[in-house]
Amino acid sequence: MSDAAHAPLQGRALVFGSIALSAAVFMNVLDSSIANVSIPTIAGNLGVSTSQGTWVITSFAVANAITVPLTGWLTQRFGQVRLFVLSVLLFVLASWLCGFAWSLESLVFFRVVQGAVAGPMIPLSQSLMLASYPRSKAGMALAIWSMTILIGPIAGPLLGGWISDNYTWPWIFYINVPVGLIAGWASWQLYKNRDSDRRHIPIDRIGLFLLVVWVGALQIMLDKGKDLEWFASTQIWLLAIISVVTFVYFVIWELTAAHPVVDLTLFARRNFTAGVVSLSVAYGVFFGTLVLLPLWLQNTMGYTATWAGIAAAPVGILAILLSPLVGKALNNHHDPRIIATIAFLIFSLISYMRAEYNTQVDLYAVMLPTFIQGAAMATFFIPLTTITLSGLSPDRIPAAAGLSNFARLVCGAFGTSITTTIWDNRAAMHHSYMTEIARPGEPAFDAIMGGLQAHGLDTQHSAALLDQVINQQAYTMSATDFFYASALIFLGLIALIWVARRTLPAQDSASGGTGAH
Repeated sequence: MSDAAHAPLQGRALVFGSIALSAAVFMNVLDSSIANVSIPTIAGNLGVSTSQGTWVITSFAVANAITVPLTGWLTQRFGQVRLFVLSVLLFVLASWLCGFAWSLESLVFFRVVQGAVAGPMIPLSQSLMLASYPRSKAGMALAIWSMTILIGPIAGPLLGGWISDNYTWPWIFYINVPVGLIAGWASWQLYKNRDSDRRHIPIDRIGLFLLVVWVGALQIMLDKGKDLEWFASTQIWLLAIISVVTFVYFVIWELTAAHPVVDLTLFARRNFTAGVVSLSVAYGVFFGTLVLLPLWLQNTMGYTATWAGIAAAPVGILAILLSPLVGKALNNHHDPRIIATIAFLIFSLISYMRAEYNTQVDLYAVMLPTFIQGAAMATFFIPLTTITLSGLSPDRIPAAAGLSNFARLVCGAFGTSITTTIWDNRAAMHHSYMTEIARPGEPAFDAIMGGLQAHGLDTQHSAALLDQVINQQAYTMSATDFFYASALIFLGLIALIWVARRTLPAQDSASGGTGAH
């Protein structure tokens, strides 16, 4: 029986199905951010630097992004319900192994495995969620699904900080075990009789190989660039060449292959391209902020992991409250371009607010933009997903959902690398400028040193304290530079949204739901 012929769920089955799918996806998305505030703790425990510790984040994100485009092929081979449940159970196993990691190398390896097996979970959860609801409620189904995608990055820093401060860091991975086992069991019980048809379709091995190589080479280049002084390093040049060459071959091969692993012809559609690019770039900048803010609060402002998580927590309030309203608005034929424009204006506003930070900023000033950001999160993800899938025939929806999520996750991973690189580089620049003023022989330096020594500090301790103050100012100024640039990027993305044609969200979402199943 074709999965498209299954009737929507009703009553308690619909409620429990939504909860099971949401729990599984929440667990997946949570792991993309739960380690953010725990990086200093993990790095210290494993004896590596904080910058090396960011591999714990990027390794998961890149592996996850690489396997997402394979969802369509894997679904046809195994069936969407079997594949979803299998992904959940393997994710649980990989999480358990992450908790047992004995070194950074072993932890990164297990995170790669965890990200890889998690790849099909997000697209399939979207498909199963839409299939569970009637066409008239497709917008609401997207809203419920989107809330789990949005709440994960919010709850991650808060939960990760609390666990790191009160327990040991492996528990940020162990908590997935009971949640995943229950979600996997419940999903199988509710959906096992609604599985999709299975067919043996050959996999595009060359396309997959090229995909892994160019994404992997680019990510390694981004992560190692700041340590190796970028293009002053032969290794960075080699990675850049490998990435560019394999990407070009990947595009050519995928456009001519009989069974491409990624359907790049989707980018010929205006709405798909506008939706994917705007959503992916916005998500990359947003995810970069999720990484930078707790790092700055902990490393520069002296916050504990728990308080850094608390500072990020208010973003969930408006996101949860407004997401159902956005879904209802889309079902009532409101233009998703207008809603997404409002989202980017809010994102730009809060970025400008953060660009005014200084070393005297208090917790309220940190939490206020975070609270307002919840409104932007609720109003950008759902309408842009609607724009991306609008106008597509049912048989192209799975490939479109996989490619869209692939682009979003890759940009999230790249956003992490680029953000931390910019933060370090701009901090070094500001530090250099300030030490030009605060150096022996300069009036400012002599006045500061004289004041410190008057309070009983010797020359060595006075110089160390002054350098500490300069570092704090430099990293704060670098963070505000990033926030200011983010504000401009969000404003620029508004123009891209309006490249898309007007859509009828309820109809498009509904057709997407049936087509995905």
